[in-house]
Amino acid sequence: MIDIEHLSKKFGHSVAVNDISFSVGSGEVLGFLGPNGAGKSTTMKMITGFLAPSSGVIRVCEYDVSRQPLEVKRRIGYLPEGASSYGEMTPFQYLEFIARVRGLKGRHKAERKKEVIERLHLEKVLNQSIETLSKGFKKRVGLAQAILHDPEVLILDEPTDGLDPNQKHEVREFIESIASEKVIVISTHILDEVDAICSRAIIIDDGRILVDDTPDGLRSRSSSNRLDDVFREITRASLT
Repeated sequence: MIDIEHLSKKFGHSVAVNDISFSVGSGEVLGFLGPNGAGKSTTMKMITGFLAPSSGVIRVCEYDVSRQPLEVKRRIGYLPEGASSYGEMTPFQYLEFIARVRGLKGRHKAERKKEVIERLHLEKVLNQSIETLSKGFKKRVGLAQAILHDPEVLILDEPTDGLDPNQKHEVREFIESIASEKVIVISTHILDEVDAICSRAIIIDDGRILVDDTPDGLRSRSSSNRLDDVFREITRASLT
C-alpha cells in the first residue's frame, strides 16, 4: 500500500534522503528507526505530500503522491512531529474543524468523532484549550485527528516522544489495537518502541537505508541479542 522507488531529497547541497526504496503492506507496522537528522521526518513528509521529492516515485494505495496528491491525502492520516495543532481551540472544536476539512458530514461525522474521542479517552479535556493540555493529551488529540476519517495508511512521526512511561504505554496500546486494520509507519529513535509494536524495522542514517528486517532479525545480528547493540554496530559500520 506504500511503494517508494529511488527517493531522494536535497536541500541545496545537503542530501537529506539518498536514493531509498522500500514497500509497506497491509497489516504491517514499520518502525522507521534512526538518530536525529537521519532523514526519517523528511521521508515521512514526502510520503504525505508535505514535501516534494528531488527525485524518485512514491505511491500510496496505488496513487502517485506527486501526480495525485489529493487522492493520497484522503487515504493518509498523519501525526507530524510535535503533534502541531491550533492551541487556542479545544479538542472538540479542533476535531469538528478537521471533520469538515475531511468532508465528513451528518451522522457519519458525529459517529466518527464520538468513536475517536472514546477510543483516545479525550472526554474530560474536550472543552479545555489544547495549549493548556499535557503532552500526553496533546498527542492523543493529534492521534484523534489522524484517524478521524478512518484512513487506510497512518504516518506517525515520533508518536511517543516526550511522554512519560505511562503515556507511552497508552499510545503504544492504541497503535497495537488498530495495527491489523491499517498500514502504519512510525518514526522513532526509541529502540523499545520497535520491540513493543513494530513487525518490521528499517534503520536509516545519513539519508540511507542501512537495514530492513524484523525486530527478531535485527537481534540475530548481534551476539548480545539487544536491539540497542545492533543499532550501534550498524550505524558504526556505516561510518567506516
